[in-house]
Amino acid sequence: MARVLIVGAGLTGSLCAALLRKEAAGPLHLVVWDKAGDSGGRMTTTSSPQNPQSTVDLGAQYITRTPHYAKKHRSFYDELLALGILKPLTSPIEGMVVKDGDWNFVAPQGISSVIKHYLKESGADICFRQCVTQINLRNDKWEVSKETGSPEQFDIVVLTMPVPQILQLQGDIVNLISECQRQQLESVSYSSRYALGLFYEAGTKIDVPWAGQYITSNPCIRFISIDNKKRNIASSAIGPSLVIHTTVAFGVAHLEHSTEDVQELIFQQLENVLPGLPQPVATKCQKWRHSQCFTNRSDNLVG
Repeated sequence: MARVLIVGAGLTGSLCAALLRKEAAGPLHLVVWDKAGDSGGRMTTTSSPQNPQSTVDLGAQYITRTPHYAKKHRSFYDELLALGILKPLTSPIEGMVVKDGDWNFVAPQGISSVIKHYLKESGADICFRQCVTQINLRNDKWEVSKETGSPEQFDIVVLTMPVPQILQLQGDIVNLISECQRQQLESVSYSSRYALGLFYEAGTKIDVPWAGQYITSNPCIRFISIDNKKRNIASSAIGPSLVIHTTVAFGVAHLEHSTEDVQELIFQQLENVLPGLPQPVATKCQKWRHSQCFTNRSDNLVG
Protein backbone atom coordinates (compact mmCIF):
# COMPACT_ATOMS: atom_id res chain seq x y z
CA MET A 1 0.00 0.00 0.00
CA ALA A 2 1.41 3.36 -1.04
CA ARG A 3 2.16 5.80 1.79
CA VAL A 4 1.30 9.41 0.95
CA LEU A 5 2.27 12.37 3.12
CA ILE A 6 0.51 15.72 2.77
CA VAL A 7 2.29 18.55 4.57
CA GLY A 8 -0.19 21.20 5.66
CA ALA A 9 -3.67 20.81 7.16
CA GLY A 10 -5.27 23.87 5.63
CA LEU A 11 -7.79 24.00 2.80
CA THR A 12 -5.38 22.82 0.10
CA GLY A 13 -4.00 19.95 2.16
CA SER A 14 -7.37 18.75 3.45
CA LEU A 15 -9.07 18.90 0.07
CA CYS A 16 -6.09 17.19 -1.56
CA ALA A 17 -6.36 14.37 0.98
CA ALA A 18 -10.11 13.97 0.41
CA LEU A 19 -9.73 13.93 -3.38
CA LEU A 20 -6.86 11.44 -3.25
CA ARG A 21 -8.99 9.12 -1.12
CA LYS A 22 -11.91 9.49 -3.54
CA GLU A 23 -10.04 9.24 -6.84
CA ALA A 24 -7.14 6.86 -6.10
CA ALA A 25 -7.22 3.67 -8.14
CA GLY A 26 -5.79 1.58 -5.31
CA PRO A 27 -5.56 1.63 -1.50
CA LEU A 28 -3.59 4.46 0.07
CA HIS A 29 -2.24 5.12 3.53
CA LEU A 30 -2.78 8.88 3.81
CA VAL A 31 -0.94 10.92 6.42
CA VAL A 32 -1.37 14.68 7.03
CA TRP A 33 1.18 16.66 9.05
CA ASP A 34 0.89 20.25 10.22
CA LYS A 35 3.24 22.27 12.36
CA ALA A 36 0.33 23.97 14.17
CA GLY A 37 -1.66 22.49 17.02
CA ASP A 38 -4.87 22.14 15.01
CA SER A 39 -6.14 22.03 11.45
CA GLY A 40 -7.31 25.05 9.48
CA GLY A 41 -4.25 26.93 8.28
CA ARG A 42 -5.44 30.35 7.17
CA MET A 43 -9.00 29.13 7.74
CA THR A 44 -8.47 28.74 11.48
CA THR A 45 -11.22 28.94 14.07
CA THR A 46 -10.21 29.26 17.72
CA SER A 47 -12.23 28.77 20.91
CA SER A 48 -12.42 30.77 24.09
CA PRO A 49 -10.56 29.12 26.98
CA GLN A 50 -13.53 30.15 29.15
CA ASN A 51 -16.18 28.53 26.93
CA PRO A 52 -15.26 26.16 24.07
CA GLN A 53 -18.61 26.92 22.40
CA SER A 54 -17.54 30.55 21.93
CA THR A 55 -15.42 30.64 18.77
CA VAL A 56 -13.95 33.15 16.39
CA ASP A 57 -12.59 32.88 12.84
CA LEU A 58 -9.05 34.27 12.94
CA GLY A 59 -8.37 33.79 9.22
CA ALA A 60 -10.84 33.80 6.34
CA GLN A 61 -14.13 35.43 7.34
CA TYR A 62 -16.35 34.23 4.53
CA ILE A 63 -16.10 32.45 1.20
CA THR A 64 -16.91 34.25 -2.04
CA ARG A 65 -18.23 32.16 -4.92
CA THR A 66 -17.78 33.90 -8.26
CA PRO A 67 -19.87 32.87 -11.28
CA HIS A 68 -16.79 31.14 -12.73
CA TYR A 69 -16.25 29.01 -9.62
CA ALA A 70 -19.97 28.43 -9.22
CA LYS A 71 -19.73 26.37 -12.40
CA LYS A 72 -16.23 24.94 -11.99
CA HIS A 73 -16.62 23.93 -8.33
CA ARG A 74 -20.36 23.36 -8.22
CA SER A 75 -20.12 19.88 -6.67
CA PHE A 76 -18.02 21.17 -3.77
CA TYR A 77 -20.40 24.02 -2.98
CA ASP A 78 -23.44 21.77 -3.34
CA GLU A 79 -22.00 19.28 -0.87
CA LEU A 80 -20.98 21.86 1.74
CA LEU A 81 -24.34 23.64 1.50
CA ALA A 82 -26.34 20.40 1.68
CA LEU A 83 -24.47 19.38 4.84
CA GLY A 84 -24.97 22.80 6.44
CA ILE A 85 -21.22 23.40 6.63
CA LEU A 86 -21.73 26.55 4.57
CA LYS A 87 -24.72 28.89 4.59
CA PRO A 88 -25.36 32.12 2.68
CA LEU A 89 -23.99 35.23 4.36
CA THR A 90 -27.08 37.30 5.18
CA SER A 91 -25.75 39.54 7.96
CA PRO A 92 -24.73 43.09 6.99
CA ILE A 93 -21.03 43.68 6.26
CA GLU A 94 -20.43 47.40 5.84
CA GLY A 95 -17.94 48.36 3.15
CA MET A 96 -17.94 44.95 1.46
CA VAL A 97 -17.62 45.14 -2.33
CA VAL A 98 -20.05 42.73 -4.00
CA LYS A 99 -19.65 42.09 -7.71
CA ASP A 100 -22.47 40.97 -9.98
CA GLY A 101 -23.08 37.24 -9.68
CA ASP A 102 -20.99 36.75 -6.55
CA TRP A 103 -22.37 34.85 -3.56
CA ASN A 104 -20.84 34.95 -0.09
CA PHE A 105 -21.03 32.12 2.42
CA VAL A 106 -20.21 31.68 6.10
CA ALA A 107 -19.57 28.55 8.14
CA PRO A 108 -21.98 28.38 11.13
CA GLN A 109 -19.57 26.13 13.07
CA GLY A 110 -16.54 28.21 12.18
CA ILE A 111 -14.58 28.42 8.96
CA SER A 112 -12.27 25.58 10.02
CA SER A 113 -15.27 23.22 9.87
CA VAL A 114 -14.71 23.13 6.09
CA ILE A 115 -11.20 21.76 6.63
CA LYS A 116 -12.31 19.32 9.31
CA HIS A 117 -14.98 17.97 6.95
CA TYR A 118 -12.45 17.20 4.22
CA LEU A 119 -9.97 15.68 6.66
CA LYS A 120 -12.69 13.40 7.98
CA GLU A 121 -13.66 12.43 4.43
CA SER A 122 -10.03 11.57 3.68
CA GLY A 123 -9.68 9.10 6.53
CA ALA A 124 -6.07 10.27 6.88
CA ASP A 125 -3.89 9.91 9.95
CA ILE A 126 -3.50 13.49 11.14
CA CYS A 127 -0.52 14.57 13.23
CA PHE A 128 -0.06 18.08 14.59
CA ARG A 129 3.08 19.91 15.76
CA GLN A 130 5.07 18.19 13.01
CA CYS A 131 7.47 20.72 11.49
CA VAL A 132 9.19 19.31 8.40
CA THR A 133 12.86 20.26 8.03
CA GLN A 134 14.35 17.95 5.36
CA ILE A 135 13.25 15.74 2.49
CA ASN A 136 15.71 13.20 1.08
CA LEU A 137 15.50 10.39 -1.47
CA ARG A 138 16.36 7.03 0.11
CA ASN A 139 16.02 3.80 -1.91
CA ASP A 140 13.23 5.21 -4.09
CA LYS A 141 11.37 6.49 -1.03
CA TRP A 142 11.03 10.01 0.30
CA GLU A 143 12.53 10.26 3.76
CA VAL A 144 10.97 13.18 5.61
CA SER A 145 12.68 14.61 8.69
CA LYS A 146 11.02 16.86 11.25
CA GLU A 147 12.10 18.93 14.23
CA THR A 148 11.20 16.17 16.69
CA GLY A 149 10.98 12.40 16.28
CA SER A 150 12.55 10.00 13.81
CA PRO A 151 12.41 10.47 10.01
CA GLU A 152 9.65 8.62 8.18
CA GLN A 153 9.51 7.28 4.62
CA PHE A 154 6.75 7.81 2.07
CA ASP A 155 6.12 6.95 -1.56
CA ILE A 156 4.64 10.37 -2.34
CA VAL A 157 4.97 13.74 -0.57
CA VAL A 158 2.66 16.67 -1.30
CA LEU A 159 3.69 20.09 0.05
CA THR A 160 0.88 22.60 0.59
CA MET A 161 2.53 25.10 2.93
CA PRO A 162 3.43 28.67 1.85
CA VAL A 163 6.21 28.89 -0.73
CA PRO A 164 8.80 30.52 1.61
CA GLN A 165 8.49 27.52 3.94
CA ILE A 166 9.06 25.13 1.04
CA LEU A 167 12.19 27.04 0.03
CA GLN A 168 13.57 26.68 3.57
CA LEU A 169 13.52 22.88 3.40
CA GLN A 170 16.88 21.10 3.35
CA GLY A 171 18.03 17.82 1.81
CA ASP A 172 17.71 16.39 -1.69
CA ILE A 173 14.65 18.51 -2.41
CA VAL A 174 16.99 21.48 -2.82
CA ASN A 175 18.60 19.87 -5.88
CA LEU A 176 15.25 18.89 -7.41
CA ILE A 177 14.27 22.51 -7.89
CA SER A 178 16.04 24.06 -10.88
CA GLU A 179 17.45 27.57 -10.70
CA CYS A 180 14.70 28.81 -13.00
CA GLN A 181 12.02 27.19 -10.85
CA ARG A 182 13.60 28.58 -7.69
CA GLN A 183 13.57 32.09 -9.13
CA GLN A 184 9.91 31.71 -10.02
CA LEU A 185 9.08 30.42 -6.57
CA GLU A 186 11.04 33.23 -4.95
CA SER A 187 8.94 35.72 -6.90
CA VAL A 188 5.84 34.62 -4.97
CA SER A 189 5.04 37.20 -2.29
CA TYR A 190 2.58 37.36 0.58
CA SER A 191 0.95 40.05 2.65
CA SER A 192 1.29 39.94 6.44
CA ARG A 193 -1.19 40.97 9.09
CA TYR A 194 -2.41 40.25 12.60
CA ALA A 195 -5.79 39.03 13.80
CA LEU A 196 -7.06 39.59 17.32
CA GLY A 197 -9.94 37.55 18.71
CA LEU A 198 -11.91 38.83 21.70
CA PHE A 199 -14.28 36.71 23.78
CA TYR A 200 -16.96 38.15 26.06
CA GLU A 201 -19.16 36.87 28.88
CA ALA A 202 -22.63 35.58 28.09
CA GLY A 203 -25.14 38.42 28.11
CA THR A 204 -22.64 41.05 26.93
CA LYS A 205 -24.17 43.49 24.43
CA ILE A 206 -22.21 45.03 21.55
CA ASP A 207 -24.69 47.47 20.08
CA VAL A 208 -23.77 48.11 16.45
CA PRO A 209 -25.99 47.76 13.35
CA TRP A 210 -23.55 45.57 11.43
CA ALA A 211 -22.03 42.12 11.76
CA GLY A 212 -18.81 43.14 10.04
CA GLN A 213 -17.22 46.35 8.86
CA TYR A 214 -14.32 47.25 6.61
CA ILE A 215 -12.36 50.19 8.04
CA THR A 216 -10.63 52.62 5.68
CA SER A 217 -9.66 55.45 8.03
CA ASN A 218 -7.46 53.71 10.59
CA PRO A 219 -3.73 52.97 10.20
CA CYS A 220 -3.99 49.74 12.19
CA ILE A 221 -7.44 48.19 11.78
CA ARG A 222 -8.82 47.06 8.42
CA PHE A 223 -11.73 44.79 9.34
CA ILE A 224 -13.90 44.06 12.38
CA SER A 225 -16.46 41.29 12.72
CA ILE A 226 -18.82 40.32 15.51
CA ASP A 227 -18.28 36.70 14.70
CA ASN A 228 -21.36 35.11 16.23
CA LYS A 229 -23.54 37.78 14.56
CA LYS A 230 -21.83 37.22 11.21
CA ARG A 231 -22.70 33.52 11.45
CA ASN A 232 -26.22 34.16 12.81
CA ILE A 233 -25.51 32.34 16.06
CA ALA A 234 -27.62 33.49 19.01
CA SER A 235 -27.43 31.82 22.40
CA SER A 236 -27.97 33.14 25.90
CA ALA A 237 -25.29 30.73 27.11
CA ILE A 238 -22.58 32.00 24.75
CA GLY A 239 -21.15 35.49 24.85
CA PRO A 240 -20.29 37.44 21.71
CA SER A 241 -16.92 37.06 20.02
CA LEU A 242 -15.18 39.72 17.99
CA VAL A 243 -12.27 39.58 15.55
CA ILE A 244 -10.09 42.43 14.34
CA HIS A 245 -7.85 42.16 11.29
CA THR A 246 -5.06 44.70 10.93
CA THR A 247 -3.96 46.48 7.79
CA VAL A 248 -1.13 44.96 5.79
CA ALA A 249 1.04 48.01 6.44
CA PHE A 250 0.64 47.57 10.20
CA GLY A 251 1.31 43.84 9.89
CA VAL A 252 4.53 44.36 7.96
CA ALA A 253 5.75 47.14 10.27
CA HIS A 254 5.21 45.02 13.39
CA LEU A 255 5.96 41.58 11.96
CA GLU A 256 8.82 40.83 14.35
CA HIS A 257 7.22 42.41 17.42
CA SER A 258 5.83 40.28 20.24
CA THR A 259 2.15 39.41 20.01
CA GLU A 260 1.68 40.95 23.47
CA ASP A 261 2.96 44.33 22.26
CA VAL A 262 0.94 44.11 19.05
CA GLN A 263 -2.22 43.21 20.96
CA GLU A 264 -1.84 46.31 23.12
CA LEU A 265 -1.43 48.52 20.03
CA ILE A 266 -4.55 47.02 18.45
CA PHE A 267 -6.52 47.65 21.65
CA GLN A 268 -5.45 51.30 21.60
CA GLN A 269 -6.69 51.74 18.02
CA LEU A 270 -9.86 49.74 18.71
CA GLU A 271 -10.87 52.33 21.30
CA ASN A 272 -10.87 54.92 18.50
CA VAL A 273 -12.97 52.74 16.19
CA LEU A 274 -15.38 51.24 18.76
CA PRO A 275 -15.12 53.34 21.93
CA GLY A 276 -16.46 51.94 25.17
CA LEU A 277 -16.23 48.24 24.36
CA PRO A 278 -16.54 46.03 27.46
CA GLN A 279 -13.52 44.14 28.74
CA PRO A 280 -13.14 40.69 27.13
CA VAL A 281 -12.74 37.61 29.32
CA ALA A 282 -10.19 36.12 26.93
CA THR A 283 -8.12 37.11 23.89
CA LYS A 284 -6.18 35.40 21.11
CA CYS A 285 -3.66 37.28 18.96
CA GLN A 286 -2.59 35.56 15.74
CA LYS A 287 0.30 36.60 13.51
CA TRP A 288 -0.27 35.78 9.84
CA ARG A 289 3.21 36.02 8.36
CA HIS A 290 1.84 34.57 5.10
CA SER A 291 -1.66 36.00 5.01
CA GLN A 292 -2.65 36.38 1.37
CA CYS A 293 -0.72 35.82 -1.83
CA PHE A 294 0.17 39.07 -3.62
CA THR A 295 1.90 37.45 -6.61
CA ASN A 296 1.76 33.79 -7.50
CA ARG A 297 2.84 31.23 -10.04
CA SER A 298 0.01 29.27 -11.63
CA ASP A 299 2.18 27.17 -13.93
CA ASN A 300 3.42 23.70 -13.03
CA LEU A 301 6.81 24.45 -11.54
CA VAL A 302 7.98 21.18 -10.05
CA GLY A 303 7.30 17.77 -11.56
